[in-house]
Amino acid sequence: MATIGFVKRTTVRAGRTTEQLRYFTSSLSLGLKTLARAIRSHWRIQNSCHWVLDVTSREDESRTLEKSAKGNFAWLYQLRLSLLKQHPSQQQPAMKRRACG
Repeated sequence: MATIGFVKRTTVRAGRTTEQLRYFTSSLSLGLKTLARAIRSHWRIQNSCHWVLDVTSREDESRTLEKSAKGNFAWLYQLRLSLLKQHPSQQQPAMKRRACG
């Protein structure tokens, strides 16, 4: 481990402020700007994947309450998205899913 960093995130929602610390480690020796860019890039990928999963699977609207079932469905949604992305059609994943149905 060569680099340790953290991000302090402050969020204000409905007049309520919350703070969150996230820690990151790396085996690379990174400067502050490079580490910050890597962290932002990581979250951009995570957020875009979450958005696609929500659009294609309506993952946020899931009513599943059991914790293990939520994990299983999340895994299935990701598998389905991966398979839809591999299909050669030029349609968006949501349209491919509807065509498969």
